[in-house]
Amino acid sequence: QVQLAESGGGSVQAGGSLRLSCAASGYNSRPNYSMGWFRQAPGKEREGVAGIDTSGIENYADSVKGRFTISRDNAKNILYLQMNSLKPEDTAVYYCAAVGWLPITSWHRSDRYPYWGQGTQVTVSS
Repeated sequence: QVQLAESGGGSVQAGGSLRLSCAASGYNSRPNYSMGWFRQAPGKEREGVAGIDTSGIENYADSVKGRFTISRDNAKNILYLQMNSLKPEDTAVYYCAAVGWLPITSWHRSDRYPYWGQGTQVTVSS
């Protein structure tokens, strides 16, 4: 069983930066899980923000390309999301998720991920 715990959320002004972390436990240190960051704003569906597969291939939603960077430290079992040039529309609860294997074209499919963290709030003010 994989456990995920996010941290690093907070409140920032537009244009600011935050780095989210997701500590994973319950599996060995091999990068045999694809992982993703999702977000959900009030009244909206959960959406994929960024994903990284076991080969280190990264994928991003169009809305965050060039501003967000996903990375993973396999030795520490930590997933990161560096968020720069934040906008008010980035305000949401951010979740990390993990799955054993996933077609690269499905990285944004929240229904394909069985393991989820509890979420961390990100609030961007104008």
